[in-house]
Amino acid sequence: MYSIGPLTVAPGERAQGLIPVGTSTYGVELGIPLIVVNGTEDGPVLCVDAGVHGDEYDGQEAIRRVFAEIDPATLRGTLVGIPCMNTPAFEAAARTSGLDHLNLNRIFPGDADGSYSLRLAATFVEQVVPAIDALVDLHTGGTFGEIAPLVILQGGYEELATDLALAAGHELVWKGGKWGGTVRHPTLAAGKPAITIEAGGGTYREANVQLHIHSIRNIVRQLGMIDGEAKLRDTYTAVSGTFARSKAGGFFLGHAEPGETCKEGDLIAHIVDHYGNTLEEVRAPQDGIVLWVRRIRTVRPGDEVVIFGEVQGEIRA
Repeated sequence: MYSIGPLTVAPGERAQGLIPVGTSTYGVELGIPLIVVNGTEDGPVLCVDAGVHGDEYDGQEAIRRVFAEIDPATLRGTLVGIPCMNTPAFEAAARTSGLDHLNLNRIFPGDADGSYSLRLAATFVEQVVPAIDALVDLHTGGTFGEIAPLVILQGGYEELATDLALAAGHELVWKGGKWGGTVRHPTLAAGKPAITIEAGGGTYREANVQLHIHSIRNIVRQLGMIDGEAKLRDTYTAVSGTFARSKAGGFFLGHAEPGETCKEGDLIAHIVDHYGNTLEEVRAPQDGIVLWVRRIRTVRPGDEVVIFGEVQGEIRA
């Protein structure tokens, strides 16, 4: 038997349900939706989540499809899916919650006595992290931007999480991630491998759903949970990320695509006023790779407009 939150699932069975976090003003129970597939043989417990940001859709659909096709009779271990971690943000079609306007991806481990998003993060840490062995966190660039397919491997946890990161299958491995408070942080702190996979954004696209599906399947094979050999690349490219923010507000025009290489000084984007006059140029700070590009044309002073990746070296499988 496998138990997580309110669910207890027998070997060879599947179940779905909600870990409660709170109740809306109109009396609807809010919480963390779960899909659990419990195999008939022993193996690890892998959790795959999406929808930490409510405007990132591709990973949500990827989880539903992969979990629907998995046969528990041939599964070793247990799969835990969280197709939409942040349901209030999904309802708002926004990066942040419509209840308290917090960015869930910056506030883990949360606060059980705080506002809804803080309670949501605390509930995940209290009830999900102890019940899993590894975590895969699915993201896209959101409606505001588009990101090259990559995996984020938290600096300082390479020994713990590199195998999981390489099985994601993307050439680019973003080492570091200086910001804190993501869902992977408390999982790694508990001694369990955790990675974030990024791909696409700007809107929902089937190609990006398929990228996430491929990553999930390959990781499940890498963990020995289903038959088949995981496919690994011979080499991977390690990068660090630098966020460029606008000085001027106006209309954003990008000149590079996610994944495109650039040279120091290359013009990546510029910002114009309503008359077409250039207010600001965005140039590459060093040789490297464009990781993320803004897609929303409205830009205000201080908004993120581009993420540059500086190549740190090569990783061999």
